[in-house]
Amino acid sequence: MEEKPLPQTNPIETPSESDVDPSLTVSSGVRSLRELIDRVVGKGLNLPEIQEDSGIAEVIPFPFLAIVNQYEMKMALLLALINPAMGGVLLIGPRGTGKTTAVRGLLDLLPLVPKSLCYYGCLPEDIETMGIDAVCPDCARKYAEGKPLAVMDRARLVELPLNARLEDVIGGIDERAALHQRLRLQRGILAQADRNVLYVDEVNLLNDDIVDALLDAAAQGSYTVRRGPISATYRSRFILIGSMNPEEGYLRPQIQDRFGLRVIVKGLDDDNERLEAYRRVKAYLANPRLTAKQFELETEIAREEIQIARELLPKVELPDAVAKVGLRWIKELGIDSLRAEITLFEAARAFAAADSRTVVEINDLKQVAPMALRLRKSSFMSDYLSQQEKEQIQLKAIMDRD
Repeated sequence: MEEKPLPQTNPIETPSESDVDPSLTVSSGVRSLRELIDRVVGKGLNLPEIQEDSGIAEVIPFPFLAIVNQYEMKMALLLALINPAMGGVLLIGPRGTGKTTAVRGLLDLLPLVPKSLCYYGCLPEDIETMGIDAVCPDCARKYAEGKPLAVMDRARLVELPLNARLEDVIGGIDERAALHQRLRLQRGILAQADRNVLYVDEVNLLNDDIVDALLDAAAQGSYTVRRGPISATYRSRFILIGSMNPEEGYLRPQIQDRFGLRVIVKGLDDDNERLEAYRRVKAYLANPRLTAKQFELETEIAREEIQIARELLPKVELPDAVAKVGLRWIKELGIDSLRAEITLFEAARAFAAADSRTVVEINDLKQVAPMALRLRKSSFMSDYLSQQEKEQIQLKAIMDRD
């Protein structure tokens, strides 16, 4: 049988280097496909040495534990982080005494708090206190299935600027939604501060309408915003911290009463302490990151101690004998507000928890009493009630004649 020869096929001709346009070839520096891909996506490009500054600041707060002395101020702020039921802290003092620096230094000490995974903000504690009907149906189902309703996340420091508008504080119409002919409310600063720390610098200079909104939110733990046909109620459970310089303005009694601990912040008297404070500030201005690094270990230990104290707090008890001593102090001082007892006892419980104890002692009351009970007696109310008492006696004497 005769073999038929296979058909001849023209082989694919590859052009030689001399036949190819040099502009279409990859430079000889590329030795692999991976290197080619890196070059195409821009990896390893030689960027210009001088680039324009983006203007974005990296905020590194002055370390809280680097503040020289000021024991009472630092203790009050730490107790507020341990026990929010205490009612917050008001720092009163002249300019340049470290009030704002201390509050912003809390950023690295803020504890872990439960953050809801639900749109409606449902938390396990809602079920524990008010039953299964206190949460939405989806969270009730998750709770029954053993799924988490919240995660632990670091609390935030939310500042209320002095130039804030009322719409910024409580919230208002979402402007972007309004452009599309839709009505939607946008959360304000008070809602953003829920379960966080709300700091108000120069609190005595706030506008009256913002003070009223702040009082309402602090008293109820929530507030309602109404804009036209729509309304919404937001949670606002925050730790309130304020600072003020008395020579710059008067603080309304209503808002002063909302602060649990009141701290008088004075300048340092000791020359060595003032010199050490200068050296630490100088080092921080020269290299903030290095200064923070030097106090990193102490800061980490303090943050862990605060978290442990918060977890121990529910177990701390106040004996009746200790409570009666505190009540006697309040009575002898002539303080009418019941918030005096609340602040005194809750601060004492926080102090005991910070000391890893579950029973409050009289010494705990002595440690926190100056901060909890000062600036609570009103001379105006004392004169007013005294005048009313005289009028009552006169009225009774007139009626007894008949």
